[in-house]
Amino acid sequence: MTERSTAEQAANPGEESLASLLGGRRAAIDATLPPVAFVAGWLAFGDSVLLGAISAVLVGAVLAVVRQRRGDKPRAVLLGMLGVVLAALVPLYTGRASDFFLLQLIANAGSALAWAVSIVIRWPLLGVVVGTALGQRTRWRKDPALLRAYSLASWSWVMQYVIRLAVFIPLWWIDATVALGTTRAALTYPLVALNLAVSWWIFRKALPADHPGIRHPRVP
Repeated sequence: MTERSTAEQAANPGEESLASLLGGRRAAIDATLPPVAFVAGWLAFGDSVLLGAISAVLVGAVLAVVRQRRGDKPRAVLLGMLGVVLAALVPLYTGRASDFFLLQLIANAGSALAWAVSIVIRWPLLGVVVGTALGQRTRWRKDPALLRAYSLASWSWVMQYVIRLAVFIPLWWIDATVALGTTRAALTYPLVALNLAVSWWIFRKALPADHPGIRHPRVP
């Protein structure tokens, strides 16, 4: 077995831990259903923002109960429900159905900025997330190879949010509510899965062939 394959095997658990942190397919479905319910309710009841909002909140409440029963942390359940309620309140206030997606736009813009800044200040968020998942705290930052690999791979995460913004903003601007609901679903789990694959590929390519892997920072 080559040193490179050994390093890759050591690194694979880190990828699994990161995917687990993100919640995987189940979390993506949870995030997609309330917006779909909003659009469906809005259309079914004659472009009624109120009934669209009620539909989204009801679906969000059902998801909260399901998540609590399957053992999700109460804080995560509460924050998820709060996000749906806030998203529903915005169009109720503005009267514009597409504003249900406004908080999502703001969240993606904030995330893109946060990830980019983290790279610039040499605290790439990918390293923070994976390091926390693996119980390394900040030891990974003392390994120049890992720090560089995490920094390069984190740019893929920046692009993930930028892609969403490039699609969502024009649709929001022209008040294309149905298209926003459709692209919101399309750019949730599929884009996250693609980003995980791309960022992991960048990370592995950036590490030297003789590096012991993601679980084993070379600390002086």
